[in-house]
This record gives sequence, structure tokens and C-alpha cells, in this order.
Amino acid sequence: MPTHLNFQPGPPIPTPRHSGGGFIFTAGQVALGRNRGDHRHWRCGRTNRANPHNVLSVLAEGGASPADVLKCTVYLKDIADFQKMNDIFSQTFGPTPPARTTVQAHLAEPTMLVEIEAVAFVGA
Repeated sequence: MPTHLNFQPGPPIPTPRHSGGGFIFTAGQVALGRNRGDHRHWRCGRTNRANPHNVLSVLAEGGASPADVLKCTVYLKDIADFQKMNDIFSQTFGPTPPARTTVQAHLAEPTMLVEIEAVAFVGA
């Protein structure tokens, strides 16, 4: 039986967040379905809030709440999803949302429809 030998280390696994000086910076977070490779549920009504909640979960692990978020960058596969994303963003952050940049982008996997990264401040 053939054996596969791989002498090179795999790529480093990126950390979901880093912090310093009271700031928390997240890596881009995508919505993951029950099967972690299924990113299509952004369009599904019952789970369309998963993506902001993923980034907020990463921030919460670092001690930040939604009120601590200063800036988000949202990458959309299809800019036609802007209004849906905007509605979800407004529901998530309320009347005083963080600053936000939204761009259309080719994402790492073809099934990914949205990716969000955030910066929060929790104090020194």
C-alpha cells in the first residue's frame, strides 16, 4: 500500500483575533452552516444572521461586546446582496452602528457569499 509522506509543514492556521493596546482585531469571519463547508445559507431566512454573530463571537472571546465595535469591513461576493447585508447589520448593531466599509470581492471559496472583519476597543 502506498504511503504519502509530506515533509513540509502545512500553512499556519490564522488566529481569529489579535489584541493590543485595548484594541481587538479579527480575521475575516465567514458564515458557516451545519456542515462547516456550507456557506450558502447567507440567503436563507432562518440563518442569515450567522455571519455577524460569528465575528461577534470572536470579539466576545476577547472581551468585546457589539457596542465596543468601532469598524467593520464587509466583503460581499455579490453586491446585489448589499441591502440584505445592510438590514442584518442594522439589526445587529442598532441605531449607533460602527463605521463600515463594504466592497464586492472574490472570496476564498466559491460558496462563500460574505466575509466580515472587525476592530473593537475594550480599553487598555
